[in-house]
Amino acid sequence: MDLNIVAYQYFDGVDLPAILGVSHATVLTIMSEIGKGGFDKFPTAQHFASWLKLAPNNKISGGRVLSHRIPQGSNRLKIALRYAANAVGNLKDSDLGKFFKKIAFKKGRQTAINAIGSPVWI
Repeated sequence: MDLNIVAYQYFDGVDLPAILGVSHATVLTIMSEIGKGGFDKFPTAQHFASWLKLAPNNKISGGRVLSHRIPQGSNRLKIALRYAANAVGNLKDSDLGKFFKKIAFKKGRQTAINAIGSPVWI
């Protein structure tokens, strides 16, 4: 069984392994955690990132930002996307890898992994 063909049919013509850093294990994790048609449950990528707890939880009162931390919590899909982001950070000649290195230089590798691992970019 070829996983690329199965994933292509499972996600209605979206070729997930073509995305940089996404391996077969990541595709299997997405298939098991989201399910068929699971991306349709979320209206936008920002809602999906918030569900994964990869988006900042902005607490605003009176127009002033009180906190913008990423919430604690973990699930298998969040871990798989962070591994994919870490793999992108090790690439040399890709635009996403250059973006990763720029964020990692300014704010640290963990922040870069969170930024690239967020599905808003996918």
